[in-house]
Amino acid sequence: MSATSLLEKLKIQARPTEDLELVKRAYDFAAQAHEGQKRKSGEPYIIHPLAVAEHLVELNLDTPTIAAALLHDVVEDTRYTLHDLRSEFGDEIAFLVEGVTKLDKIRYKGTERSAESLRKMFLAVAEDVRIVLLKLVDRLHNMKTLRHVAPEKQKRIALETLEIYAPLAYRLGIGELKGQLEDLAFPYVYPKEHEWLEKTVHDHFHNRRRYVEGLKPVVAEELVKEEIPFLDIHARAKHYYSLYKKILKYDMDISKVFDLVALRIILPNIEQCYAALGVIHKIWRPVPGLVKDYIALPKPNGYRSLHTTVFGPEGRTIEFQIRTKEMHEEAENGIAAHWAYSETKGTPAYTKHLTSFAPQKELLWIHQLREWQKDFENPDEFLESLKIDFFKNRIFVLSPKGDVFDLPEDATPIDFAYHVHSDIGNTTTGAKVNGKMVALDHTLKNGDVVEILTQKNKKPSSGWLSFIKSAQARKKVSAFMKKAREERLFEKPGGEIAELRLSAQDRLGLLRDVSSVFARQKVNMKNVASDTKNRFYPLFVIQASFKSRAELEKMMVKLKEVKGVEEVGYKLL
Repeated sequence: MSATSLLEKLKIQARPTEDLELVKRAYDFAAQAHEGQKRKSGEPYIIHPLAVAEHLVELNLDTPTIAAALLHDVVEDTRYTLHDLRSEFGDEIAFLVEGVTKLDKIRYKGTERSAESLRKMFLAVAEDVRIVLLKLVDRLHNMKTLRHVAPEKQKRIALETLEIYAPLAYRLGIGELKGQLEDLAFPYVYPKEHEWLEKTVHDHFHNRRRYVEGLKPVVAEELVKEEIPFLDIHARAKHYYSLYKKILKYDMDISKVFDLVALRIILPNIEQCYAALGVIHKIWRPVPGLVKDYIALPKPNGYRSLHTTVFGPEGRTIEFQIRTKEMHEEAENGIAAHWAYSETKGTPAYTKHLTSFAPQKELLWIHQLREWQKDFENPDEFLESLKIDFFKNRIFVLSPKGDVFDLPEDATPIDFAYHVHSDIGNTTTGAKVNGKMVALDHTLKNGDVVEILTQKNKKPSSGWLSFIKSAQARKKVSAFMKKAREERLFEKPGGEIAELRLSAQDRLGLLRDVSSVFARQKVNMKNVASDTKNRFYPLFVIQASFKSRAELEKMMVKLKEVKGVEEVGYKLL
């Protein structure tokens, strides 16, 4: 691995001379900055940024990102500052390095501090995806050398990789990177399970690969016979961690895993994909229920392909994955595939994408994530919602009009209703799935068409909380239940006592003005206390009786209008 090999790869992609010069300049700067520094492995430090840069070249990332990869540890680990990088390489590269430097500070521990860091991380995703692509590849190379890190750090870093970075790679559609991150983390997080799996699957993998390789010439011959051109046919072995998760579903019976080694067929266009599927089904009988069309209905992360499992020779099952070259590149590289280098009129040409965003629909979930943050003021609540909604396997279901909704695995019609609209969720009385009435706790599956039946005066049931899956639906049902409980409290004779807490800038006449609001609203103050100790804004605690929630909410609005009042909160006593 050297600067020469990096530049050779860039030349193969036909990048302009000025781009090659920029990368060379970034390498020289990084090599000089890191001179004398060693990795935990004992290797020169420059090996790490160089490895990250080379991987990003393979992903076809733009030149500023590759330069930023070479420089990404300079600010954190050397005497050079962000100002130095900005002066030497400009705003864009400095911006990317600064983004990665911020992400380097993230430590996943499930604490409030960790949740706050995760917020910043995902805001960085929405700001510029290249920062996260760089960070993911940075983590990949660090995982490859994790054995050199102190044992107490190994499990924490591996767990963070398994629970944060691999799912992020999946949601960005980078399947191969996601699989590599999981496989590298697996033995550190679950050492006994990993050891058991290695011993168990070794012979199975060898036998399945030999079996699948024997099918390649048969498939090729049939495609040629039917005049269907193909670009490639190759075997694909399942990643270890993905395999482990799958056999857990089958009571550890590996014989039930049909895609241990699958056969991929790459074709020039979509029509030929469907034609090839017909050829496969003509040769071998498909397994009922295991033909999946992810071209017509892509997965939420954008994955497209035709999957079919057939009864092959000797009655053994084998999975085929059929896709175009473009689909294959997107499945392997995901969002990174949108920084592509094309050939124009037969001449290799480097196409520089100045925008840092893929098409909006590809990153819809990122914008959804930013909306979620507004709903969760508590950082730990936000982290929990990520665990439930963001990092869990997803399904997509359709409305009767054909709108697609992205939901957590095992979601119910109630989850669907609240994702459509809060009012629909709150007034749900029943549901139809694929035209048939189902229970509200019915488990939805990929491709289901869901119709929600509503009634104007219907209200949510507390029983829904026992089976809904999404944090969004759970939060809205819980909020409705809380509001209903409070409404019942106001029905008591004399109303309900509430404690209002006002944070305000202290001034002459403040308490008089607050008292005047209560007098105008004809509400008696039962008790008033204040706390000024060690506070920039004094806190006033006022107890009063209210006849209804509407009266209480009106009071809070009026109090916020008082000069100097910064915040108003309440709790029912």
